[in-house]
Amino acid sequence: MSQRVLVVDDEQSIVTLLKYNLEQAGYVVDVAYDGVAALNKVNTVHPDLIVLDVMLPEKDGIEVCKSIRSDRNLVPILMLTAKDDEFDRVLGLELGADDYMTKPFSPREVVARVKAILRRSSMVSEPEQEETDDNDIIIGSIRIRPEYFEVYRDGELLELTPKEFELLLYLIERQGRVITREHMLNSVWNYEFAGDSRIVDVHISHLRDKLEENPKQPKLIKTVRGLGYKLERPKA
Repeated sequence: MSQRVLVVDDEQSIVTLLKYNLEQAGYVVDVAYDGVAALNKVNTVHPDLIVLDVMLPEKDGIEVCKSIRSDRNLVPILMLTAKDDEFDRVLGLELGADDYMTKPFSPREVVARVKAILRRSSMVSEPEQEETDDNDIIIGSIRIRPEYFEVYRDGELLELTPKEFELLLYLIERQGRVITREHMLNSVWNYEFAGDSRIVDVHISHLRDKLEENPKQPKLIKTVRGLGYKLERPKA
């Protein structure tokens, strides 16, 4: 079954262009031209990914993103922002957007980004199993189940976005090593580093909020000043 993408933008020319290119790539595409219509579509067509413009009538993209996440819906969200609007980019990421692109953009680039995001989030959670699987990763009170896309803290299932889950696995695979923001952008987001490392910092902050007992004094994901981050096993 083809994956479903919801495109939300108030500019009909952009919607038409993205719809055409995404359909050519094999996706089923639904569209909305304002924030209220977008939320209705989310609840009726249940998209696999949302391409969401920030500047929308009725409800802007930031409010739409906030509303989706407040319903505990973890559908991947790719936000479209003005070229130099750092505030919107950062706020969108802090509210749970998975990625962003700045206007103007190439439709092919959007399709490539959509493919990359959906490829990473294509693992579908299986019914929860009580027993510990041989492939589970245990770090202190954290249990990661890569095959089921699940993370537990003290036995409680955490709600991580696909991007947060991927970033966590990336850090675990390099446990004890200092990883620069540039390397994380290149490996997890497939970007060439262009000076905008805030996307990494925001996602690290989200992970700390969910994984650490005290996010302000993290014991799991440590900051290495001037270099980047590293994941360490908490000391007993």
